Amino acid sequence: MSKLMFRQVAIFAAIFLVMACSKSDKTEDPDDNPGNPTTEFGKGIPGLVGINGIASWDAVSTAEKSRIKGWNTLFLHQSVGQDLEEGCKANGFEWEYYGNGDKINKGLMGGIFVDVGGIANGDPYEKIRVFREQMLNSRDVVKIGVFKFGYADIDDSNVTQVQNAYKAMVDELKSKISGFRMLHMTPPLVYSVESYDGNAARMKVGQWMKTTFAATDVIFDLQALESNDGVCQQGGVWRICPENRNSSSDPSDVNGVDTSDGQGHIGKKAGQRIAKALLMSIYNCGK
Repeated sequence: MSKLMFRQVAIFAAIFLVMACSKSDKTEDPDDNPGNPTTEFGKGIPGLVGINGIASWDAVSTAEKSRIKGWNTLFLHQSVGQDLEEGCKANGFEWEYYGNGDKINKGLMGGIFVDVGGIANGDPYEKIRVFREQMLNSRDVVKIGVFKFGYADIDDSNVTQVQNAYKAMVDELKSKISGFRMLHMTPPLVYSVESYDGNAARMKVGQWMKTTFAATDVIFDLQALESNDGVCQQGGVWRICPENRNSSSDPSDVNGVDTSDGQGHIGKKAGQRIAKALLMSIYNCGK
């Protein structure tokens, strides 16, 4: 081999070694890998998530937990929902503010019905309408929808009507949005067990959700978490436990301290604990 040919072979070999080393030393950006577990949206695991969801979330690895930040999720609610949002934030999962007509494309997004649709508590049908419209407006990007009734939305007079309207909305969203997951939430409880304060009626709707959707969807059993699985009850009617309710020793960041037994806001410390089960519910939707 001539000296010239030897020199050319040596140069090419050196270039090859430099390129190989550069490739092997490069750290892959997780966002460049569509199969990366931080963004992958799986088939989901339907079923009920209650008090067990707290320990289950604690047992999930940090990397696995972070997956939910990449799933476009909208949570629409009112005041108790704000307590839950604050609880998620305390666990490191903050919700991006969602306003009327926004696109559901920033991971976890949360909004209140009074902002999004000018709807106060006590009008469940308008809440259902607005939730449906917002979801369909983002049908090309949304993955998970979380709808929360307020405790003024349901009473003995409208249980069946609310159930029918809610199911019609869920069925429509599933038929019109490819791969859409609905995360159901049992309606919240107040401290009073008087019939006119509606806990019994809300329990009926919660049980209906479990019977109707548990085989296909994830259900976050807020009632079980608020009442410590029915430990706090009177005459078979569950109520929010004193240790879960906002109080002078554990006020809510956004709702202060309840002044009426007909309310059931969640304390800051309790909200951080309870919100773990909500985060686990979201995780199960796309696991």
